[in-house]
Amino acid sequence: MSDRGHAEIKNTSDTSHHDHRQGTHSRRSSPLDAETKLIANANAKLANPLRGIPRDELMRNVDTFAEEKGLKHLSDDLRKGALVAQNPAAFESLDMLDETEKNCLREEITHKWKQPWTLYYMVIMSSMAAAVQGMDEAVINGAQIIYPKQFGIGSGSLHDSVLIGMVNSAPYLCCAVIGCWLTDPLNKALGRKKTIFVTCAISFLTCIWSAFTNTWWHLMIARFCLGFGIGPKSATVPVYSAECSPAAIRGALVMMWQMWTAFGIMLGDLIDLAFYFVPNKPGATGLNWRLMLASAGIPGLLVCCQILWAPESPRWLIGKGRYEDAFNELCRLRFSKVQAARDLYYIHVLLEAENEVKKGRNRIKEMVTIPRNRNATIAAGIVMFGQQFCGVNVIAYYSSTIFVQAGFSQVSALLSSLGFGLINWIFALPAVFTIDTFGRRNLLLFTFPWMAVCLLITGFSFWCKTQKGLVAGVSIGIYLFGVFYSPGEGPVPFTYSAEAFPLYIRDIGMSYATALTWLFNFVLAISFPPLLKSFKPQGAFGFYAAWCLILWVLILLFVRETKGKTLEELDQVFAVPAHVHAAYGLRQIPYGIRKWVLRQNVQAEQLYEMEDDSIPDDLSKKEDVVHQETVSDQV
Repeated sequence: MSDRGHAEIKNTSDTSHHDHRQGTHSRRSSPLDAETKLIANANAKLANPLRGIPRDELMRNVDTFAEEKGLKHLSDDLRKGALVAQNPAAFESLDMLDETEKNCLREEITHKWKQPWTLYYMVIMSSMAAAVQGMDEAVINGAQIIYPKQFGIGSGSLHDSVLIGMVNSAPYLCCAVIGCWLTDPLNKALGRKKTIFVTCAISFLTCIWSAFTNTWWHLMIARFCLGFGIGPKSATVPVYSAECSPAAIRGALVMMWQMWTAFGIMLGDLIDLAFYFVPNKPGATGLNWRLMLASAGIPGLLVCCQILWAPESPRWLIGKGRYEDAFNELCRLRFSKVQAARDLYYIHVLLEAENEVKKGRNRIKEMVTIPRNRNATIAAGIVMFGQQFCGVNVIAYYSSTIFVQAGFSQVSALLSSLGFGLINWIFALPAVFTIDTFGRRNLLLFTFPWMAVCLLITGFSFWCKTQKGLVAGVSIGIYLFGVFYSPGEGPVPFTYSAEAFPLYIRDIGMSYATALTWLFNFVLAISFPPLLKSFKPQGAFGFYAAWCLILWVLILLFVRETKGKTLEELDQVFAVPAHVHAAYGLRQIPYGIRKWVLRQNVQAEQLYEMEDDSIPDDLSKKEDVVHQETVSDQV
């Protein structure tokens, strides 16, 4: 990447789309600034630390590595693996590989979903871990139409509404201020597997604890402690999945976190409906809502049971110097020893390169002081904030309350909430394909206005004078909201945040992004009950509809497209000054009107474009993408 030079950024600050198409006023900006070039060089080194090393030198390095790490019995496999890692696209020409080994490497491309059972076993475990937080959001949704009266906070007053919001939001306050920041020390001390085991055990125990509370403040404390399980788990499981997965399907497997969170919401809504009919028993008042809250811990218990047989993260084992164990785990996750040796040696040199790049740098400071990084921080913050303030978790937490206010019976409200959960999950399934087909930014720009419309339909339906009209309007608004949210703002934020930051600060960037989304999850959960009380459903839903429109503008101005970009191209995209990108976003409005409304034949403006002599050939670009995928989902 760095061998080919850096592309200049093309912008047309004061040009219409028509003028740009004619080329009458287009101009090129100055080359990348020095700081961004340093980042690009660091990315190049981290993208493939083996590139450019002569074959003889590479073989000597491998032999030295094998001797130092006690892996001399694997020397032949490591030599083959190092050559494949150096140039993944050229394995067919390597005479050291036999036909069986080449076929395994070939099938990584032609049959990318053909993987060992152990890998899919790990994915199943990850999906159960994701379901914990989805179920918690759903079961508290059902329980809150029951427990407030038992605890003396169900009068509907503003005071009681605030207390209900505090109880509901307690886990996510803990996640934002404490839980997420425990991820790194827990992982360093325990490893991925044990961290997931401990946090899932905490999730299970605190859910059971919640079921035995008898005051609102006791329930709030129990739910706050649940954040110690949800926070580190939500950051660790995607990392664990990424570090165990092959590059060809890593992005899809990491995205499963969001999809199975949606599944957990649906399952929690189903459990709410099933347990609603459980009668009280002597000494067990409110048995129905207690069972709802306790059930959210069951997926965590299942994870604790099955993780004992799952592989440990090879990257974590290598970081601890346990190379033999790492190779054995990789053999469980890959079909051939050559694949395992390739990944083992590549992870080793990558970790060494990372340590060298990070040396002497204040990475937290550089998140905001370097313009390229600052632009990524702003964009990731917008999409993470938007995932909460688009209003989705208002529905996830309070749909049952909303349906009751719309005149539904409690049973009908729970059944209607189940419908939303089902739609949310079903329409999350296509996101695996649409996110790379239509692009992250385009999906957000298309879906946010429709989400605003759906929220307005929901809120304004409360002005309907007939019961049937009210019920129909609320149902249609909430269900259509799920249709537009699930393929857009549902999967985009975590995927976008994981790729926007340069590799050397990506772990810190994702910690910031994760903590941010949990913080605003807390703000949303605690603020909606008093908002609903003070401004009625019309004002409450109108508030979040307004935020959808504000977020549309912020995305238009400050969120850059990252779909299908190599590391070099991402540096160019985020190196475009914020004011230049904002002006470009504003120019897209008349372009959209002319193209999609007036149906004129206009060409889209290209804000950044690589010079012809700096565009890598297909083989090299493919190699860049392969190696970017190898490290891009490490957080």
